[in-house]
Amino acid sequence: MNHRLSGLVLAGLLAGASGAHADVSITRGATAIPDGEALADADLTVGNDKLAFSIAVESRPPWGVPRGTLVDLAAVKEGEIDLDRIAFADFIPDNWSAWPNDGKTVEIVEDTPERAVVRIRRNWADAWVTTTYTLEAGSDRIHLQTELENAGEEPLEAIRSGFTLWPDTGYLFGVPGLGDAKETTAENALSDRMVAYDRDWAFALHAPYFDRVNYQGQDMYREHDLAPGESRRFEGWLQVVPDGDLAPVVAAAAERRGESTGNLSGRLRNDQGETPPDGLVMVEKDGHPFAWTLAEGGEFAIDLPEGDYSAYATGLGHASSEPVLLSIAAGEEETLDVDGLQGPGTLSLEIHEAGSEVPRDARLTILEGQQPPVEFLGKQTFFTELEPVGHAELALAPGDYRLGVNAGAGFTAEAQELEVSLASGETVNETFAIERLAEPNERDWFGGDLHHHANVLEGTTPPEMVVRAQLANDLDLTFVSDHDSTRNHAEFQSLSEQRGVPFIPSIEVSPSWGHQNPFPIELGGELEVDPGTDSVQDVFAEARRLGAEVVPLNHPFNDYGYLRNLAGDSVPGGFATGFDLLELNAEVDNAPTLDTAHRLWDAGTRVYFTAGTDTHDVWNDLTGRIRMMARVPGELTPRVFARALKNGHGYATEGPLLYPHNGLFGDTLRLTEDEAYTWTLDVEAVDGLAEARLMGNGGEVLQRVSLDGRQAELALELGDGVEGWVALEVDDQDGDTAWSNPLWVERDSSDAYTATLDD
Repeated sequence: MNHRLSGLVLAGLLAGASGAHADVSITRGATAIPDGEALADADLTVGNDKLAFSIAVESRPPWGVPRGTLVDLAAVKEGEIDLDRIAFADFIPDNWSAWPNDGKTVEIVEDTPERAVVRIRRNWADAWVTTTYTLEAGSDRIHLQTELENAGEEPLEAIRSGFTLWPDTGYLFGVPGLGDAKETTAENALSDRMVAYDRDWAFALHAPYFDRVNYQGQDMYREHDLAPGESRRFEGWLQVVPDGDLAPVVAAAAERRGESTGNLSGRLRNDQGETPPDGLVMVEKDGHPFAWTLAEGGEFAIDLPEGDYSAYATGLGHASSEPVLLSIAAGEEETLDVDGLQGPGTLSLEIHEAGSEVPRDARLTILEGQQPPVEFLGKQTFFTELEPVGHAELALAPGDYRLGVNAGAGFTAEAQELEVSLASGETVNETFAIERLAEPNERDWFGGDLHHHANVLEGTTPPEMVVRAQLANDLDLTFVSDHDSTRNHAEFQSLSEQRGVPFIPSIEVSPSWGHQNPFPIELGGELEVDPGTDSVQDVFAEARRLGAEVVPLNHPFNDYGYLRNLAGDSVPGGFATGFDLLELNAEVDNAPTLDTAHRLWDAGTRVYFTAGTDTHDVWNDLTGRIRMMARVPGELTPRVFARALKNGHGYATEGPLLYPHNGLFGDTLRLTEDEAYTWTLDVEAVDGLAEARLMGNGGEVLQRVSLDGRQAELALELGDGVEGWVALEVDDQDGDTAWSNPLWVERDSSDAYTATLDD
């Protein structure tokens, strides 16, 4: 429900008066923005008749970012504040590095009906970050100016600084020309803005200084050095549009860049002569999506910088029209009328196990065929329902499709494909069989994706879709670890019980110096530490208070990984021993984590692996593409599963499956001083085996075994020189790998101390 602007002053709004705008205002206290996070007495909310934003002066920002940052942003529609749509939108001094901060000043520079100016000064180690936020009456843009000053005695080299825009809902349209690259330079950029959007809102970050992006443009950085005493200024704008139309964004960019524009306008009709729902026109430049404009009531108009473009029309479930080449001249008008857009057809699909009628959960992806160009028009990825199991009903634009069908693909089944043709208004019924090629559960091995988000902060996936995605990828337990929040636990528990699957409740405790996923924790337990200020010792103690069996270090060596920031002396409290597991993460380079694990094992430290995908969006990321397998011979429960991992009885895998016979990972093999031993294991990979490597002290490869076929038995000789630990790595033909925890090897001169294994 929208709220009236209560805390914001709109008395100056002169409806209908030419050129008149609502006054700008600044208020203190809990924000009037619905769903806003700035709720403390000292927090500031700034607004006019177009937008409202809040600065967390006293409230806790997400991800351990220091206080004094913009955490709420909303459109104002007909005098009412819409919902907050962001988690964070502000300046980052050096990518998502640790930001220990112990000082800030807040200054209201101007508070008049015409203009509000707020200045926040914070320290970042020995540097100062001073950001000025300016909002003028009648403007749909917040002007952002930041000065980054190196007040230390050492140079800051190759740092990446700039403004960010992280929505907590909706979709992303990255910098035109750069596609959806997670990280890339600005070399091929067609503009200097990115957009977060949905059907009823759009927020644009304009960043003319940028030379690279991260996370599909959510971070707009410039790489630079900063000598002692030197400073650099950054200027940007946050623009708020009250619907999903990018025409105002293009106009604002052209205005600030001094570009001449022409106009494109026209109308859309479908094959029934009616206005298509959510009709829009997509404009492309140099073969890349550049912008779109909505066709409200079937009519559209957009001003474009002069140049050559192509454009086509589409709508919800409708086929796209043929692209039309356009040349836009300054001050000129072009017309594009589109008739006969074809409406959707329906694919009704039932998926079951080959050789039986047992239904299977599955993930379905459009590989060929029309894919919606704007995400509120529909997805390119779908999942079967929770109930009835194995059923999917897909409304698609008419045409020919090739769909990928994933039901544990790469782990327990092969990836498969389905071809289908749909006509407008037609329903096509199909059944599809999945052949299960591996049965790890029959050997008491069970898998989970142990780093997964739902719809908190930048996570965009509702709990039901997360559960459907995890089941579709043949995971045996469901799991969620939202940033500093457990609000989704109850719903996950209910959904999992509906399908009889154990649910592991977790939370991603998110200080900027290092994230952790303690699990399983108390269902719905509230976090009582402040990740932005408290020490590592306090954070680890809090995980135990919440009931965690294990405390994993997430992505230990990325910008917000504990071990990286520990090496940089950026962790409050320094080194602590309260963690149990090191994460192998699908989104990062895991080589430093593997090297660290080997060094710890060399020292006899029994810290083991966990694994997770860090998925935030199940439609655009593949849940379960890396997972942690644990051996649980009895009843599978969250705590027993976690305890197995704490004892090392598991392995991380991108596909290959491992079954040790006479030496379970994490156990200790006790041999006499000169005794040899044969370690035997079965290995399999549905995509075909390639190589196995026996690893030992120092990460040395002790033995390589070339493999082929889907299954093999390994007989690995542990000669009398092998002591300390051994572990197994196995690759499949696709280059996917499994990494085992170690088998510990102890030697003694006593003959009575021969060939025993602990359990």
